[in-house]
Amino acid sequence: MNFSERAYNQIAGQKTQRIEAIADGIFAVALTLLVLDIKVPVSETIKTEKQLFDSFCELTPKFLTYFLSFMTLGIFWTGHSAQFTYIEKSDRHLNWLSLFFLLFVSILPFTTAFLSEHIHFKMAIALYWLNIFLLGLALYIHWAYAMKHGFAQFKDEAEKQNVDKAVRNRIMIAQTLYAIAALLCLVNNYLSIFMTIAIQLNYALAIFSRWQKKS
Repeated sequence: MNFSERAYNQIAGQKTQRIEAIADGIFAVALTLLVLDIKVPVSETIKTEKQLFDSFCELTPKFLTYFLSFMTLGIFWTGHSAQFTYIEKSDRHLNWLSLFFLLFVSILPFTTAFLSEHIHFKMAIALYWLNIFLLGLALYIHWAYAMKHGFAQFKDEAEKQNVDKAVRNRIMIAQTLYAIAALLCLVNNYLSIFMTIAIQLNYALAIFSRWQKKS
């Protein structure tokens, strides 16, 4: 590697604000694309109230997967932004780790549409779970790299250890629970989906954490 290449590698990807900005934009687009999979029933084929009601009921899988994926994106956006609460420096490698994470974000509308169209097939559940797994893996690697190279800043060593443990544990526990939920498709696909939603609601609303504090 010559001097000019080393110099470029040293100056590229320094601004964390740039990756935060593109992350917010991609999450916003992905969240919007989710709802586009829900199509209004064709009016020409509907003549009665019952037909309209039946057509609306047929959209249930799409509404279910829309809610599922909206929660998924919300949780991972929160996780990514939480990391940047502490990450104050960056380099080109951390930049690309963020971009690969966003790659899996941008493909979620497709896996959501695939699941809504083939909700009775286990392959659709497996593909959706794979998307979630890759999101979690990318987010974990992103944090591990930032910690290894000292890009995250903390008040003291105690805060560093507590935050690092909390971030890593949250990702690993969540991914374990998602894997269990995915395996439930061997029993029933809807059971697998509702279990995933229950996990997401817990992480979004911190239900279990509040219960632990009260007990």
